[in-house]
Amino acid sequence: MSAPTEIKQPFSVLFVCMGNICRSPTAEAVFRRLVATRAPELSIEIDSAATHDYHVGAAPDPRSQAAARRRGIDMSKLRARLLTGADFERFDYVLVMDEGNRSDALAIAPAAHRAKLQLLLDFAPDAGRCDVPDPYYGGERGFEEVLDLVEAAATGLLEELRARGARIP
Repeated sequence: MSAPTEIKQPFSVLFVCMGNICRSPTAEAVFRRLVATRAPELSIEIDSAATHDYHVGAAPDPRSQAAARRRGIDMSKLRARLLTGADFERFDYVLVMDEGNRSDALAIAPAAHRAKLQLLLDFAPDAGRCDVPDPYYGGERGFEEVLDLVEAAATGLLEELRARGARIP
């Protein structure tokens, strides 16, 4: 698993998917809860964004919200926004959900910051897959699968940040 070579304190993490209404806001909400419950002493900026402007300003998909609520996670206040070149300067980790998102994000990333792009599931090597599948056109089970994968990756990411020296601000 590769990581950025230079990291400032506190750490900052951006989750990215196509529309920022299913996978990336789920990852943002899951990681926020994980940090709050398992590492409240850490200072980690967390956000999410889209590679496409289909849903800018929209709340997460109601099916994503319902699946998250069943696990005690509220993501109702999140709103979709578009990934920008400035995000690559602001965030230490830019974690995409799949290879298509990586390709789209690379087209936006300034050359000096392209190394910050990683697949989210790089942090869940036991997941047995590289991409978090897009549940948008599927059924309820797809949203549960996204949560399972994101929870595994969020745990691995938190371990990575601790190993890289995340500390109390």
